[in-house]
Amino acid sequence: MKAKQLRALAEEELREKEKETAQELFNLRFQKATGQLGNTAMIPKTKRDLARVKTLLKELKS
Repeated sequence: MKAKQLRALAEEELREKEKETAQELFNLRFQKATGQLGNTAMIPKTKRDLARVKTLLKELKS
């Protein structure tokens, strides 16, 4: 998800997006460990998305 799209979300929506993205990252890592993950490029993409959300939440606190 693009940062521009994330900036349009409210703080509560960002917190929900953070939870969803963290769960998705967990599931991808689990799939990789069990050999079920076909597209390993999804892991770094998901990590970047999670970092974007966390950065925006930190900016809102400041």
